[in-house]
Amino acid sequence: MYTSVDDIFARPVATRFEQATGIKVRLVPDTEETKSTGLLNRLLAEKDRPQADVFWSGDPVRAAVLKAKRVSAPYRSPAAAGLPPQFSDPEGYWTGFSARARVLIFNRALVSDREAPRSVMDLLDERFRGKSCMANPLFGTTSMHAAALFAVLGEKRARDFFERFASNGGRVLASNGDVRRQIANGECAVGITDTDDANVALLEGKPIGVVYADQGGMGTVLIPNCAVLIAGAPHAAAGRRFIDYLLGPQVEQALAESAAAQIPLRVGAPVPHGVTPVDTLTPMPLEYDRLAPLLEQLTVGYLKDWVERRASGEQSASGP
Repeated sequence: MYTSVDDIFARPVATRFEQATGIKVRLVPDTEETKSTGLLNRLLAEKDRPQADVFWSGDPVRAAVLKAKRVSAPYRSPAAAGLPPQFSDPEGYWTGFSARARVLIFNRALVSDREAPRSVMDLLDERFRGKSCMANPLFGTTSMHAAALFAVLGEKRARDFFERFASNGGRVLASNGDVRRQIANGECAVGITDTDDANVALLEGKPIGVVYADQGGMGTVLIPNCAVLIAGAPHAAAGRRFIDYLLGPQVEQALAESAAAQIPLRVGAPVPHGVTPVDTLTPMPLEYDRLAPLLEQLTVGYLKDWVERRASGEQSASGP
């Protein structure tokens, strides 16, 4: 199984599956900096001679790319009963479960609750000049969030957001984990990350506040996990059994109770303290499969250029 989910959360699930079935799982994780993208490229390269049976993706956009490139195979698991269909591929090429959300976090020692951002657009305000940060939008969930902004706002307004973020002194960091660490340590005041990173900071006792982004407007980006069966999988039957296990309510419960604090997608599922029930959130209306070609265009076009311009500007500012 290839997975872009953090090893600390994916491995216990794989271990419990092994104990329940006797089927050995070889877990191949991605790196933090190239989260999702590294394994996606590996799966594409292995298309004619697949090595993986299952891809446990941390987001649906990479799963949609695999469908478009004919790397995945359809599988409708009976264990998916109760999962909302809007978070899965209608043709069965990937099934969504247990989501993270994109949130704004802020350092309470630097920003009061009254001044806290409520929308990603608030990061463009003068009060946060030189104080905001986000992860590199070419990778991971930040890349999906970027594509979502282009889909919902349109190209002009989305480009305007990124240009104004840069001109307001916003920083681009290597990963969501770096966003969490810099805000927790006071190096940045506000930023965008995922609920799992925010929860880690809270568990560490860091002085951060958490706001679900854009609940009063375009909605919060929800990022379901996705179970994907690989076309031509060398152990397809075992792969289907693993997907059946992965989509069960016991895994959603385990991920909700873990430090990842993930949100079960089954409405009415019990959630521990600190996890927001999915039916209390206003999600950004997204067609995840349509984000895939948009993201591909952006990562070789505008976003690539934007990141390179940011890197060049920072090098120039630091001297020769």
